[in-house]
Amino acid sequence: MAKFLNTSATNYYLEELIKAARERLIIISPFLKFDDRIKELLTDKDRMKIDVRIVYGKSELAPKEINWLCSLEFVRTSFCQHLHAKCYLHEQAAIITSMNLYDFSQVNNNEMGVYIEREHEPDLYQDAYEEAQRLIRVSDQVRLLAERVEEPDKQEEQREAKPSAGYEKLTTSKLAKASGIKTAELTDKLVAKGFLEQDGDQLKLTDLGKETGGEFRFSKKYGPYFLWPRGMEA
Repeated sequence: MAKFLNTSATNYYLEELIKAARERLIIISPFLKFDDRIKELLTDKDRMKIDVRIVYGKSELAPKEINWLCSLEFVRTSFCQHLHAKCYLHEQAAIITSMNLYDFSQVNNNEMGVYIEREHEPDLYQDAYEEAQRLIRVSDQVRLLAERVEEPDKQEEQREAKPSAGYEKLTTSKLAKASGIKTAELTDKLVAKGFLEQDGDQLKLTDLGKETGGEFRFSKKYGPYFLWPRGMEA
């Protein structure tokens, strides 16, 4: 039989649901902002090579959190426009609730939810699972924007290889590789130097970044990314 969950019970059952996942874990939440406990649990799922799918509608993650999430090999993220549903499920149970996976909601809001076990409510669980799969299908799979901006398509790569304003330019990922560091590390340096700045969920080229030779580009397939002069120091 399905269980009613108040705020504290929703938090408890959510942690237990994440811990109990052995094959798959689906997290559907319009807002994302992880507390240390949830980060610890998701990192553990990644070590266990559990397939984790996260569907979100708006992220308020700091760059370091984005880099952490992108470092998880078995966690895939998808953006779903107009998402308002909140659902968390693994292969044996599901939680349908008003609570976002957002540390403010988990601490400050009054929430309600329902806990469903597949064994006792197979039809109800299956309905929730199929709807979760539909949301995954209609969402755009991304590696949150701190990493997504680094993947131009082949035509863009061919264009970027040509000299621009008298010198060759590289994407952030290729410049990082040429410098012998990780893309996330170089991105943090570009932000620290003031060449890039956080603009909501995205990174934005600053005036200083433009003066340094940085360029903003957009790929129809992969979205926005940046080009930098080869050999520049961040």
